[in-house]
Amino acid sequence: MSTEQSVIHDIGYQRYAGVRLGRGYAFRALYGHSLRTAFGLGRGVLAKIFPWFVAGVITIFAAVFIVIRTQTGEAVGSYEEFADGNGLLLIMFCATVAPELVSRDLRSGVLALYFSRPIEREDYPLAKLAALVTALWLLLAGAQTLIFAGAAFSVDRLGAVGDELLDLLPALAYSAIYAAVFGSLSLLVASLASRRAVAAAVVVAAFLVPTPVVGVLSLTGSETAQHLAGLVSPMTVVHGVGEWLFDVEGAGLGAFGPLYGVTVLALVFACTVALLLRYRKVAS
Repeated sequence: MSTEQSVIHDIGYQRYAGVRLGRGYAFRALYGHSLRTAFGLGRGVLAKIFPWFVAGVITIFAAVFIVIRTQTGEAVGSYEEFADGNGLLLIMFCATVAPELVSRDLRSGVLALYFSRPIEREDYPLAKLAALVTALWLLLAGAQTLIFAGAAFSVDRLGAVGDELLDLLPALAYSAIYAAVFGSLSLLVASLASRRAVAAAVVVAAFLVPTPVVGVLSLTGSETAQHLAGLVSPMTVVHGVGEWLFDVEGAGLGAFGPLYGVTVLALVFACTVALLLRYRKVAS
């Protein structure tokens, strides 16, 4: 085609002239989307089955607590013990949801698209982590609040409702500790595998493999070893904090309660830092 016959066609491309919402909005949008993904909202039926199965089982346990309380007038256990009793269900939830949050993006290679938006590299893992921790906390706190509502309607004086509320609030904090430990560890593990099945298996192993070691040390070790045995497993280290801060029943910690608290803080911090370092290298 000669120069005289050349034509420039206007196909409608225009510069974006709207409001640029920026990094904060992108972070909140990613957090909200990830929280919905944790419960399968906006996805197919299969994605909803297991998260809502776990939520349903925990709710049924709460309903049993309420029924026994209303029939006998005695609580089956404390709010903190309710959280302890659902540890295995939390692990199953993490094994399902954590790979869904991060492994799919790793496998499909879309992280470069995320990082081309106005978010920094640390925003992606932090938004995912915040969503998973929130989802775990909602599972426990929602059921604990349901138990509180049942207890509030079964007492005969207003002062007892206030006492019940004072019992609930520390338990909500205890549930937040569970959510932080389980969420940070499971998301870190899941971020190391692009296949969801592999990531799910390794998440379960990270929680359950150290548990027999705790049992062996508790049965055969010295008294000090028995007090420190709970530091080996993520599940028992959280329970140790419950014994120390919330008077949860246990085998006893001796003078090592503060060490359990420091260990939980160190574990969450180390997992979060490792997660951030993981995403500094990926898709670069």
